[in-house]
Amino acid sequence: MPVNNKVIQLRKLSQQYAYTSLQMHETIGRSIGLSGTDHKYLGFLVQKGPMTAGELATLTGLTTGAVTGLIDRFEKRKLVKRQPGKTDRRKILVVPDTNRIIALLKPFYSDFQNNTDKLFSSFSNAELKVLESYFNKALKVMNAKIESINRTDKN
Repeated sequence: MPVNNKVIQLRKLSQQYAYTSLQMHETIGRSIGLSGTDHKYLGFLVQKGPMTAGELATLTGLTTGAVTGLIDRFEKRKLVKRQPGKTDRRKILVVPDTNRIIALLKPFYSDFQNNTDKLFSSFSNAELKVLESYFNKALKVMNAKIESINRTDKN
């Protein structure tokens, strides 16, 4: 199927959205004394809850060594704590201090979330279904690419 100019224009707009998102998260991260990626990984911990370092490595795509450094940085800021597992004390869980993390990030996100809610509310139900379809399909494309690269890297 030939790619028309509108498709190319939308792909470039999507790329610009991704780049601007990276810039925003880097700016927020820097404002709270973290990198943009570190602050996004806090979001993983808030959403997913306690997990092992290995689970965090799988979720983020980081090496276990990089995850150890990440956890160390978070622990130093009292954003997480290491806690022995209840059934297997050899297993160490990374437990986020959700209240502390939310208090740290809320000043940067409450207006952004409100503005995003207003933006989505400005669309009709039919338009929202198109947006939802786009995001779901785009996530599948990205996850397939991640899986493909991970399979190639393991060979």
